[in-house]
Amino acid sequence: MTLNTPQKPVVLSIQDLSISYLAERGRVRAVTKASFDLHQGETVALIGESGCGKSTLVLGLMRQLPKNASIDSGSLLYTRRDGSRLNIRDLSKAGMRRFLWSECSMVFQGALNALNPVIRISGMIYDTAEAHGLGRREAKERALNLFSKVRLDPNRVFNAYPHELSGGMRQRVLLAMSLLLQPQVVIMDEPTTAVDILTQRSIIEVLKRLRDEFHFSIIFISHDLAVAAEIADTIATMYAGEIVEKGPVDEVFYRPRHAYTLGLLEAAPRLSAGAETLESIPGSPPDLIEPPAGCKFHARCRFMTDPCTITAPPLEYTDENHTAACYHRDQVLATRRKVLS
Repeated sequence: MTLNTPQKPVVLSIQDLSISYLAERGRVRAVTKASFDLHQGETVALIGESGCGKSTLVLGLMRQLPKNASIDSGSLLYTRRDGSRLNIRDLSKAGMRRFLWSECSMVFQGALNALNPVIRISGMIYDTAEAHGLGRREAKERALNLFSKVRLDPNRVFNAYPHELSGGMRQRVLLAMSLLLQPQVVIMDEPTTAVDILTQRSIIEVLKRLRDEFHFSIIFISHDLAVAAEIADTIATMYAGEIVEKGPVDEVFYRPRHAYTLGLLEAAPRLSAGAETLESIPGSPPDLIEPPAGCKFHARCRFMTDPCTITAPPLEYTDENHTAACYHRDQVLATRRKVLS
């Protein structure tokens, strides 16, 4: 089941995507039947604890999974600007190379690791441009323009080595480079984790401005709920490889319907709450080689009842454009309202 936003066309539709890793003990079900639509100009934020499947999902989308991982089922339907559609899973290696960066690009968490330390920024830009048939002159013009838009000195940055730039500058270089070939979709994997809070705020403001100017769509991966709330239009909560709740950002943050989303919100500090006591989620995520029956969150859930241990709840609509896979949606909502009152 997917969210419907009829006023904007769907750029990317992920349907029933399942991904697993082959480990010594058996097959790890890292992503299970994940589905959502990404609309033109929309930002979808994937939130959840480390290991919940967020990064695996987007690596599968980009066909960049490690050798011991495989896409077991599902479709990755992409719509080009001319309206033609393709299933990313059907692309050849050559087709995938053309697709990456020109249609879909990615900004990684560690900018220093993502940039080649022995090549100048200009060299990386020219290499990317050459691989996609873009001339050096046009590539330089685009790069200098993008560096200006992300609040960098173009002349200083263009011929610099990565180590000559600060962490925030490197992150903005990555952002500018991700837009060099004017893709429709930009994936951002924890792009503000390694920078201070002021730089983080600056990057988010730049990102929102560029999104509005160039009309690209974003898949934003984060465990920082404050950052996700700042940038996202839609929130998708992942737990143990499954999307357990999704909906408009205000709906999910103020009217959550899944106990795990509620737990994440209660564990996040609020600036307006004073010296509040933060509530951590008890226990640990389940074994994904031998996952439990029923709802995978039931062993950690304060609302757990017998049905939760037997049959997994379906991802159902609670309100327009808001879905949750929880038998105790009303209790979750009432608890959140009490906290906010």
